[in-house]
Amino acid sequence: MAEAAQSGAVELEQVEEADTQHLELRPTPDHINERLDRYIAMTVPALSRSYVQQLIESGNVAVDGIQRRPRFKMTPGQVVTVTLPAPRPDWIEPEPIPLDIIFEDEDVLVIDKPAGLVVHPAPGHPSGTLVNAVLYHRPEVAVAGTNRPGIVHRLDKETSGLIVVAKTDAGRIALVNQWESRAVSKGYVCLASGVIEPNEATIDAPIGRDPQQRQRMAVIARGRAARSDFAVRRRYSEATLLDIEIETGRTHQIRVHLSFIGHPIAGDAVYGGPATLGGVRVPRQFLHAARLRFQLPRGEMVSLDSPLPDDLQHVLDQLNARASTSDQRVSTATD
Repeated sequence: MAEAAQSGAVELEQVEEADTQHLELRPTPDHINERLDRYIAMTVPALSRSYVQQLIESGNVAVDGIQRRPRFKMTPGQVVTVTLPAPRPDWIEPEPIPLDIIFEDEDVLVIDKPAGLVVHPAPGHPSGTLVNAVLYHRPEVAVAGTNRPGIVHRLDKETSGLIVVAKTDAGRIALVNQWESRAVSKGYVCLASGVIEPNEATIDAPIGRDPQQRQRMAVIARGRAARSDFAVRRRYSEATLLDIEIETGRTHQIRVHLSFIGHPIAGDAVYGGPATLGGVRVPRQFLHAARLRFQLPRGEMVSLDSPLPDDLQHVLDQLNARASTSDQRVSTATD
């Protein structure tokens, strides 16, 4: 079934191995005379323009049911359908992409993922992913007929921080069991827009596919249970720095929950987060997987931390400097 997209940017879901994604895009008056390839690339930022051109040339794009050339001009009222073929597992190539490996034993790797790196091949990202990098640095991690070898949990493309990869079957089984039983402690740092008053709170709201914008998630009554616990670390005049622990791991969970309570993550355009705060530019969604605690397959507990990357720390440094210069109040949760 085609998934309807609005005029704004569309964010692709990281889909399962066997899935093919179908998008339905509808040009608005803002897109009059826009080239077809450029329109799709602008509307679905996860797809590069060169990849869009490949999709068009291979017959995976139609306008009102008719295949068109990349230079075909858009008109409001048209319906553009895009089919994104699922990547073939046997096409995964090891790539020399740098990895920051902060822990490793016989069974697992823990990697500090940078923002901008997709976790595994998916429609629109057949290469250049963390999986491609893992297979280069640790070729013993077998593909085994899947396009995400060793991956037991994910981080969004623009979310940085800690992610675990299983190197062995024993590692995969042990990790999957812990994730399914919610025995893993997962801590995040984020900057939410607006001033959040309670020092601590829990957001307990089910999450499912947004019925109006199918490339997004939303709090809906028939969604899957989702629970996020947050504590205020610091308040600014236009934002609140939070520590968040998630008890579940739904797609976009923290982003959806904070948007639901009216405080979307700064820099998260998909869920309404502002791109600037008090004149300070936020370069991407301010969300970082900072803490991880789990049990190794051989029984030992391991607790790992990742400091804020430079781009996010720079945002806080500027907010602190502006607050100090303008004599604005910057409060901690204990003030």
